[in-house]
Parts: sequence; structure tokens; C-alpha cells
Amino acid sequence: MDLISRIGQHFTDSAQIKLEAGATLAGPIAQAAKLMTDCLVGNGKLLACGNGGSAADAQHFAAELVGRFEVERQGMSAIALTTDSSIMTAVANDYGYDQVFERQVRALGQAGDVLLAISTSGNSPSIVEAIRAAHDNDLHVVALTGKGGGKIAGILREGDIHICVPAKRTARIQEVHLLTVHCLCDAIDSLLLGVEA
Repeated sequence: MDLISRIGQHFTDSAQIKLEAGATLAGPIAQAAKLMTDCLVGNGKLLACGNGGSAADAQHFAAELVGRFEVERQGMSAIALTTDSSIMTAVANDYGYDQVFERQVRALGQAGDVLLAISTSGNSPSIVEAIRAAHDNDLHVVALTGKGGGKIAGILREGDIHICVPAKRTARIQEVHLLTVHCLCDAIDSLLLGVEA
């Protein structure tokens, strides 16, 4: 396959998985947006975490809410747990990397807050531990996964929302995760502000 065809195939595959995922994920994304909006209206906060590309998605999500997505509005209470290098390195050094988000969820999370936990494989130990901490502190959990959901699918509880991309390839899962982040931000704005397209 020549390079132009290879690149074109990426676009085709990305578009295809997004169309397929839209049919099954629109419902859980809408539920997650409603849960997050209710949290914000009740003066709660949204915490987000992930590793690698998923860390970038967590930061993107928080940035769109604290700043703005597509309309001017007040900033919303969202924190990416991936951004404080002193906390991350201290916890990783003193306790182990699996606890870098768990410690922050226990310290910052309060009952009624929402944790957005992102893992393309569903098996990231640091995300699994963050979800366990969220459950212990009575936070709601929205899990963004792929590849069948992995270990995360097995620890979610009733009331948690699982948005599992029906794909195996990491790049395709991450592309749908980014679209999901945008859908969540748009839906939250719509629910809070009555924003129309």
C-alpha cells in the first residue's frame, strides 16, 4: 500500500468507527452529560484522569470547561488530575505510580462529585485504583474505555456510566474518546445554557 492510500485508510477507518460508535454511545454520553451537569449545578466538581493520550483527553476536557467550549460562559469546576507534576512525582515515588490518581481522588473528591476515568484498554492500574477511591468516597464514575472495557468494566457499579468504544485499535479508540469529550462539553453547555447548534 502506498503512503497516500495508507493515510486515506486512516481517515476512512476513523470515520467508520465514529459512525458505528455513534449509534451505541449517544445514550451513555447523554447520561454522562446529565450526571455531570447535575453535579455542577449542585456545586460539585468534575475530576478527570488518564495516562498518555488519555491524560491529554482529561486535560482537554477540564480546559474546555474551565475556559470555554464554543460559547461564552462562566468557568465550570473541573480538574485534570494529570497536571500537577509535584503531586504526580511525589506520589509515584512514595507510594507507586498506581496511586497517582487514587491519592488525589481521596484528597479532592467529595460525595456527589464525578470522576471521568479514561483508559483505552480499560486495564490501566492507576485508573482502576482511582475508580476504587471514587467509589469509597461516593463519587459518581464515568468510564471512557475501549477493547471491551477490560478490568474497569468489571469494577463499575450500578449508577456508574460506561462509555466503551467498540474498537480494538488504540488510535481509533482515542479518536472516539476525543469526540466524546467534545460531545460532553457541548451537551453540558446545552443543558446549562440552553445552547442550540
